[in-house]
Amino acid sequence: MPDVPVEKEPHDTSRVTEVLGAAVTALGGQERAGQVQMAQAVSTAMHDGRHLLVQAGTGTGKSLAYLVPSLLHGQRVVVATATLALQHQLVERDIPRLVEAVGDRLDASYAVLKGRSNYACLHRIREGVPDDQGVLVDVPEGTMGAEVLKLRAWAEEEVENGGTGERDNAPRHNDRLWRQVSVNHRECLGAARCAFAAECFAERAKEKAHKSHLIVTNHSLLAIDAIEGVPMIPDYDVVVIDEAHELTARVTQAATDELAVNDVERAARRANKYVADRGGANSPADDLADAADALADALAMTPPGRIDQRTDQLSDALVLVRDAARALASAFGKEEGGDVDAARTQAKGMAQEVFATAERMAAGKDSDVMWLNEARDRIPARLAIAPLQVWGQMRDRLLTDKTVVFTSATLMLGGDFNTVAGSVGLKPSERIDTGAPEVEAEGALPWQGLDVGSPFDYGRQGILYVARHLPPPGRDGLGKAQLDEIVELIDAAEGRTLGLFSSRRAAETAAEAVRERLPHLTTLAQGEAQLPELARQFVEDPHTILFGTLSLWQGLDVPGETCQLVLIDRIPFPRPDDPLMSARQRAADKAGGNGFMQVAATHAALLLAQGAGRLIRTTTDRGVVAVLDPRLATARYGGFLKASLPPMWTTTDPQVVRKALTRLAGGSGQ
Repeated sequence: MPDVPVEKEPHDTSRVTEVLGAAVTALGGQERAGQVQMAQAVSTAMHDGRHLLVQAGTGTGKSLAYLVPSLLHGQRVVVATATLALQHQLVERDIPRLVEAVGDRLDASYAVLKGRSNYACLHRIREGVPDDQGVLVDVPEGTMGAEVLKLRAWAEEEVENGGTGERDNAPRHNDRLWRQVSVNHRECLGAARCAFAAECFAERAKEKAHKSHLIVTNHSLLAIDAIEGVPMIPDYDVVVIDEAHELTARVTQAATDELAVNDVERAARRANKYVADRGGANSPADDLADAADALADALAMTPPGRIDQRTDQLSDALVLVRDAARALASAFGKEEGGDVDAARTQAKGMAQEVFATAERMAAGKDSDVMWLNEARDRIPARLAIAPLQVWGQMRDRLLTDKTVVFTSATLMLGGDFNTVAGSVGLKPSERIDTGAPEVEAEGALPWQGLDVGSPFDYGRQGILYVARHLPPPGRDGLGKAQLDEIVELIDAAEGRTLGLFSSRRAAETAAEAVRERLPHLTTLAQGEAQLPELARQFVEDPHTILFGTLSLWQGLDVPGETCQLVLIDRIPFPRPDDPLMSARQRAADKAGGNGFMQVAATHAALLLAQGAGRLIRTTTDRGVVAVLDPRLATARYGGFLKASLPPMWTTTDPQVVRKALTRLAGGSGQ
């Protein structure tokens, strides 16, 4: 039967517009055309069951624009964020304020759902933590023991007060401390076998989620649930993916496995007491320990980096680990009797995890990329394996079954949605032009792209300065010409500078030069203190410079005169030796595409857009984004990168920029 055009009745968006308007009024805000347009489009996408990509610039109010239609939708909706900061903002501020304002007009039930290791485990807290021999031990003495006791006391207070037991709310701690009071999904005894299941924070979060209309989670948990097929989230109809520019990276991260020799050794030690009695023969734990030795020998002969052709020695070692771990996990058998042995359960879980990872690595599928991270800073060498691409899994296991709304301030790269759409599993040929009749081909996934703009006037508020006169960046880091340019720009701005660098070494070199030549200004560098402390100092004193690397490119929000100059040392292409990016680039070339543009330039465009977005955060902000890499003006790919940035007025004249910064600094001081 031939395809025929299908026309649908337009969806009535009046209710979502009415509720959004009431919410904005109640919250003391002003109507924004882009916010209304986005809310109507999200509501229509949910109603019609069609995917939507919506770019909403900073200041649009996109959270309300998707929360209102989500809470009005007839079935459960999941909101997935990339960062804990946005998740916290949604559940601690945006949703409660919305519910308070217009809760009587919509289904206001909501819950937060995270991976199990994000919640304190009462069994581990009350019964103890297994040591390497699988014996449950109490808190070790000393400073670490005291910190663990604080976490235990906090968890018990959370139980008494009906708290959530979430890591975000815990006293200050590091990863090592948190592992003393938490478990992953393999270590968990399960609700049916745990004596503390009735009080369990993770189980209570799941129970609340089952009763809620809206569930807030993260990209990683969504990936595990939808793409890896591990049920983590109650059934839902629609998912809104905020910070969608980070989705493919987070999904890839969730699907990446690692294996080190000490992981294998620890699994063998933990299991030994449960499977040791073999009448004098080697136990399965001994066999796994022997396989760990073989893996250690193989890794010692493997150079760091991407592994395209595995040696026979490495292949044989992975098969040994796989087979020994499988035999060890089977040797545990079923636990008899009513008493649950937590250490035994966790030891078996470790063996199963080693088996699953070794099995994947031994398979050597073309759809995976494997590499070796070299040992450093007391961290042992680790094999890693990740999917070559994730768009196929997202298309087959998420987009085919659910309606998905993707939103971010950065979804249009090179001036259109196709790059991002392709990375998440949508084809450019499936895009629907608004108002045109649609052809519903079998297997097609129709989607729309919408840019609702920004309330900011970038042409008047911001200048994009490309230092065309500088030499191209080299491998040796910042040279004299770049350092002179940095000092002159910061001097003109009288501080007020956020410096975004491609490496820690470049940031430290720039900080040292500025401290020496502009000692009257305060210069901060990432790593000298915790990021929240650095951000606080940066905000409190305008005559301050903050230099840093990747986490500052995306995670810092500093409106006002604090930040009037954003310095970017070079176009943030991925490192040539990045194993996954280089493999993806090579695969794109082999498929007849342009690997550089599809992978490296796309990566750079996303980061550049995010970095430039640090400058203008309110309608009154003014300033300059200075890119010290002349390739943005001279290279053929420069047009693609610039088309991905906010539409600021552009110049290559250093005199014009220094005068503009001087005027801004003078105005700020009045």
